[in-house]
Amino acid sequence: MIEVVVPSPGESITEVTLGTWRKNEGEWVEKDELLNEIDSDKATLELLAPAAGALRLTVKSGTEQKVGALVAKIDETAKRPAGAVAPTSTAAPAPAAPPRSASASGSESPTRVSGVAKKVAAARGIDPGALSGSGPSGRVMKIDVEGAAPGIAANASASTAPSGSRGVRREKMTRLRQKIAERLVSAQHNAAMLTTFNEVDMSEVMRLRAEHKVDFEKQHGVSLGFMGFFIRSCVSALQQYPRANAYLAGDEIEFHDFVDIGVAVGTERGLVVPVLRSVETLSLPAVEKTLRACAIRARDGKLSVDEMTGGTFTISNGGVYGSLMSTPILNPPQSAILGMHAIKKRAVEDPNNPGQIALRPMRYLALSYDHRIIDGAEAVGFLVHVKDCIENPGRLLLGV
Repeated sequence: MIEVVVPSPGESITEVTLGTWRKNEGEWVEKDELLNEIDSDKATLELLAPAAGALRLTVKSGTEQKVGALVAKIDETAKRPAGAVAPTSTAAPAPAAPPRSASASGSESPTRVSGVAKKVAAARGIDPGALSGSGPSGRVMKIDVEGAAPGIAANASASTAPSGSRGVRREKMTRLRQKIAERLVSAQHNAAMLTTFNEVDMSEVMRLRAEHKVDFEKQHGVSLGFMGFFIRSCVSALQQYPRANAYLAGDEIEFHDFVDIGVAVGTERGLVVPVLRSVETLSLPAVEKTLRACAIRARDGKLSVDEMTGGTFTISNGGVYGSLMSTPILNPPQSAILGMHAIKKRAVEDPNNPGQIALRPMRYLALSYDHRIIDGAEAVGFLVHVKDCIENPGRLLLGV
């Protein structure tokens, strides 16, 4: 018998939640076939079969397990069933959607289905297009498929619930969702959090992007989005206002000579924050490449624990979902977080013609900060600096 044990997602994680077994007791499995998905408070790991044979389950789906615990065995001596054929290739995962630009409205097709949901639906003979999605903008997620009635076959009607249905269901929070809840509550209880707002005219950045995006993509192999401009602007502001890049450690303030920026990414498992390291050393093309790679790994559930820890500042972009205004919550132990919102055309005073009204693409910015170490004047100055960099992108090239 070959033992199947819980792998370690990271040094600080000792307990995980076992997902749903993909195979039943006694079924034949091939070497490296996916058996289960293990959920921790920071990352998801795939549990693969270490050898081919008959599966012998020792624990149930959905149970809490310690790292290293025995969860199943593989009987190598079992006879391969006549219908079991060793796979010749592994099905490629559905390509993750590339990060959307900050100007996106956040709308998606109601039949949009996540890659994991597609796999589960195919295995269960369920048409994911017939389900109501619980993800962003109606995206069908894995949990929607797992909760679907078996009768929703591939040829089922798109209307899956009777009119006036009053069904109620409960589901256990994932470890990631529990950890998110714990950290958000902790941030509000343990910090003197305050939020200041400003607005930025996106005209110049949008002009530059429209003018150079084709050449940029040809030259660097990645799309030119708005997030890169904001990341570079925040780096400049953090260097001007170092307390926004610091931690409060007891009665001391820990300053950082480097800038590690976490960028919040919404996934089907919840909010994750991959960290871009030493961003002050990266050019705009390098920022865009790193950001795209992190976003794809986040949506595929491939981020390691190390890739999501240790940031000194965070950026959250609710604008991709259509948010017009919000107050982002600090990501402990960080002392500041920038919230970006939807770009909307509004009537404002034309800076080139004082006294005249012009229709401009405007975006609200929000900076939440820990008032224990950052004064209001510093927070306002930080946002004004970011605003000036976006409205005058030449500042980023000149380093002023």
